[in-house]
Order: sequence, then structure tokens, then C-alpha cells
Amino acid sequence: MGTAALIGKRIVIAGSQKTNEMSVIIAKQGGMPLVRSLQGLTVFDESLLAEPLQQLASEGTDWIILTTGIGAESLVKASEKLDIRGSLLAVFSQSKIASRGYKTTAFLKRNGLQAVVNDEDGTIVSLMKNLETRNFEGARVWIQLHGEPAPELEQFLRQKGASLVHTVLPYRHTPPDIRTLEQLLTELEAGAVDAVCFTTGEQVKYLFRYALEQGRIQALLQVFNGSTLAAAVGKVTAQALKKYGVERMIVPETERMGAMIIAISKYYERLKADK
Repeated sequence: MGTAALIGKRIVIAGSQKTNEMSVIIAKQGGMPLVRSLQGLTVFDESLLAEPLQQLASEGTDWIILTTGIGAESLVKASEKLDIRGSLLAVFSQSKIASRGYKTTAFLKRNGLQAVVNDEDGTIVSLMKNLETRNFEGARVWIQLHGEPAPELEQFLRQKGASLVHTVLPYRHTPPDIRTLEQLLTELEAGAVDAVCFTTGEQVKYLFRYALEQGRIQALLQVFNGSTLAAAVGKVTAQALKKYGVERMIVPETERMGAMIIAISKYYERLKADK
């Protein structure tokens, strides 16, 4: 692959983390990196954890479903401050664990824990498919979420006969700056962007919800299904794009930011070769 695979291409970075590193990779490929952070703020609210963690440590549960590595790690850190870390990990070891995503699997390994259901695909839909054959009749289920509720997962578990479904969200999202949303949407409509790198589903949600509120959703879809390439870092982010109607996108085999940019470079190389 040539070092100028992205020459002349304007590549938007929609995330808020590692933007400098991503910018360097894009520039090395000849592209022009544009940081338009759509992530918003992810706020850790420790006060939301004290009561549910103490209850979990004292009463236990039958199932624990962990949906993110960072969220699972935050539970352990919060339990240390509450002086119940040992009790919490004991409950974890005595419960059936379902794990979503490779980062959550890494968390379990670090803490000497093992999941009975391990979903590497990383989506809630895939997780539910993996849980389909499991017996939840009369079971108590405790779910760690990240940023947003998952009503479809809660409903699925209740339909499977779970007697109690308890959820906790150690992190919550606040929207990105509306000026950034307007700037990017305007740039997309004007054809001033060649590709957008989405690193989370939240970024997709905020952009498309804003476009919907402004009555410009169809224009945005035409952009992504036409001149501008959408790139998703992994399956969860790709699922969010598909949910809003984006049909054409790049998803790297390896869920890494660098791999996503390399995948974009290869896409444009193929286009050039086909001409």
C-alpha cells in the first residue's frame, strides 16, 4: 500500500480519544484529518453504584451480564472504595457470567473469572442469541450497562422467566456540542468530507438524531450512501449505522482505529485501480 493512499481525502475523526494518533496515521497516508468529536462526555457517576453494589455483594445473584470492559472495571474500583471488593468478586465467582465483547473478556481474565456465555461479536442482539438456550426461569439477573439502557435485553430476560432483572449504568453520556453537530452536518451536505471514522455507536446516534431533529435525515443518508464513506471501527458501531439506514460502510476485521484507517486506504486504492 502506498504512503499516499488517502492523498487529497478529507477524513473526519468523530471520536474524542486518540485523535492525535489517528490524525498522524491519516496524514501519513496523504489524507487531511478533521477532528469533529461527536462522542459527547462519558461521565462516571460513582454515587449511582454504592447501593446496587452493596446489595449485590450481600444478596448475590444467579446471573451477571457484563456488557463493557470499562464498565465492569468501574464496578470493581467502586467496590474497593466501599470496602466490599472481596465480597463482590466472590459473588462474581459464584454466579453465571455472560460477557459481551473482547474488552470484557480481558477484564474477566485479569480478575480470575470465567464466563459461561462469551459473546465476542459485541452486540446486544448477538448476546441475546447466545443466551437463547440458557434457562432463566426464576433466575435473578444483574446487568452492567454502559451509557444507555437496553430495554430489549431486559424484555428478553423477563420473557425467558427471570424473576428479577436489575440494571446498573456506571457511566452516562451527555450530548456533544451542538455547534460540532451542525458543522459536520453542513460539511457533509456540502460534499466537503470524503469519509467519517465512527468509533462508537453513540457518535452515530448523535449525528443522525440531530439530522432527524433538523429535518435533514434524508440528505444525510444520501451523502453516506453516495459520495461520503462511513467507516465503523467494529460490529457494534456498524450496527448503529445500519439501524439508521446506511448501506455502504467499511468495517475492519480487527476492531482497532488504526485498522479502520488502513481499511479506508485500501478502499480508495481499489477505487483507483478500478478506474
